[in-house]
Amino acid sequence: MSSSTTLSSSHPDETRAFAERLGALLRPGDVILLSGELGAGKTVFVQGLARGLGFDGSVSSKSFVLMGEYSGRLKLYHADLYRLDEPEQVAELALDEVSADGVLVVEWPERAGSGVLPENHLRVEFKVIGEESRLLRVSAIGQRPCDIARALPP
Repeated sequence: MSSSTTLSSSHPDETRAFAERLGALLRPGDVILLSGELGAGKTVFVQGLARGLGFDGSVSSKSFVLMGEYSGRLKLYHADLYRLDEPEQVAELALDEVSADGVLVVEWPERAGSGVLPENHLRVEFKVIGEESRLLRVSAIGQRPCDIARALPP
């Protein structure tokens, strides 16, 4: 089962607000994969997601630290695979095991190759269309991710 939709954001605050609404819908075991070029808004999205999960502290890029953990209503595990070169390096992180009690969000999931990250997930692809404007294509694979996508408020 799969579905997809495209949203537009004209400002980082809109991206954060959308992600915050998404965060409010999440449960332990949910997985979100974020794709897009550097500076496309992935970390801004994670900031909103963390807020939606009840975390009110600072969220920053994890490009130099492979994974951050934030505690709110649920734990948010934020992995950034940008600096990894081989799918085997991602497999060694055992992200699905580490994050089983919370929500896993992964930036640069394409670095993992196939079969390393959970099959059922939401994927958000960011496309830069202006200085602060973005298109966010949200696709869902699996029953639970499709349920989340259908429940997303506009």
